[in-house]
Amino acid sequence: MRLNFYHFVFVGVLLIGRIDVTSMTPWLAPIVWEGTFDPTLIDSIYKQQNITIATTVFALGKYTRFLRDFLESAEQHYFVGFRMHCYLLTDQPEAVPDVKLGIERQLRVRTVPRMYRWQDITMGRMGMIAKLTENELATEADYIFCLDVDTKFYGHWSVEALGSLVGVIHPWFYNYQRNQFTYERRPESQAFIRAEEGDYYYAGGAFGGSVQEVHKLTRPFSEQQNIDAANSIEAVWHDESHLNKYFLYNKPTKVLSPEYLWRNINARTNEVTTIRFYIVNKNNDEVRSNF
Repeated sequence: MRLNFYHFVFVGVLLIGRIDVTSMTPWLAPIVWEGTFDPTLIDSIYKQQNITIATTVFALGKYTRFLRDFLESAEQHYFVGFRMHCYLLTDQPEAVPDVKLGIERQLRVRTVPRMYRWQDITMGRMGMIAKLTENELATEADYIFCLDVDTKFYGHWSVEALGSLVGVIHPWFYNYQRNQFTYERRPESQAFIRAEEGDYYYAGGAFGGSVQEVHKLTRPFSEQQNIDAANSIEAVWHDESHLNKYFLYNKPTKVLSPEYLWRNINARTNEVTTIRFYIVNKNNDEVRSNF
């Protein structure tokens, strides 16, 4: 009841309008942009609640090099002033940097087996998140965000992003037409989306919601991937393709604009003037070469 009530309260404090962007989905879920909320007011409302936000991040192989920037920038910008537990899943616990965390902020390291293809990381993480949300997180947290590690926080990301089920519009496709989205188009795949279907193209690098809803989201992924594997097919964008299929039939209750996962710090547009979280520049072939 507490979560539903405060989702409603949030809609009531969307005080400022934007006429240059769409701030509501066709199913009446808010799309969060800079200028569509009062950060001081919404933070003050949620600070009255005893909420805990969990965050999962995977750092395997050479991706451990991104951990320090991720963790240090999170301390500056991500749910500052709220109880936040970061669950880091890695095959190299010895490579986790020593980062000083604030009050009521914890880093919990979980060792996972090494994987030999980067695709297996993206596909396998959903099963691991499903187990976390079914077990310890079911009683330890109210909300959870699942984020990529090769990223860095740059601006305010706080409780304005909370919702029962939250998707982030992909930074490359936010102003594209549906027929340009790179959904999985092969009917043989469990991630298949028909040409006439689809609302937005969501990023796989950031999604979240209540612990219960994220568990419902991640639970079927392993089964769907196993069915695809039995049919000798792998979704074109792996877990991101399956995520878009899930959001097609289970509409997010809140959608975050590309401010919440931007391309890189040097790319700006007329609509995206505030960058909160961005993908760092890197050589993909080099960092993926060890899988």
